[in-house]
Amino acid sequence: VTHGTLRLSNPGGKAVIALEDRLLLIHQGLTTVIEAHRPDVMSVERVFFAKNAVSALKLGQARGAAILSGAIHGLEIAEYSPSEVKSAVVGHGQADKDQVAKMVEILLGARDFSTSDASDGLALAVCHARMLGGRTASSTLAEARPRKGSSKKGLSLAESLGITSDMVAGKKRLTLSRD
Repeated sequence: VTHGTLRLSNPGGKAVIALEDRLLLIHQGLTTVIEAHRPDVMSVERVFFAKNAVSALKLGQARGAAILSGAIHGLEIAEYSPSEVKSAVVGHGQADKDQVAKMVEILLGARDFSTSDASDGLALAVCHARMLGGRTASSTLAEARPRKGSSKKGLSLAESLGITSDMVAGKKRLTLSRD
């Protein structure tokens, strides 16, 4: 239906807004989206372990504000680990961000993500739909898969579609090929 990113700091990434105000902005931003689109479910990424304890704590607080916003509006909250999302969208849990974004683009037709967070959010939605056997994600996925008999055994969904991550001049590049 829609996708986007809540901006809580300046474009350079350095927070200039107090944490409590950013948490309030998360709640207000999600409330706006929830009231506009009336979803039944909110999918969120499970907390992962981070090297920086302060960053992990702030992420946990932001995640808590998001979950509370969903709960206040009566939404079911579904949580998925990053590897569950990658497996549901790409076909294996070790996919990189570029592969996930490319598969979201193929599955949903979404383009021009303003940030990687926007494609990550859609990946969470696809994951939830796949976990439920959701008709939209499953039927779109079935259309994207190679035809019967052309499947390559032992490859992930992304790889069987020809989506690979190559190192070119020190930069990652996605390549889509057709057999």
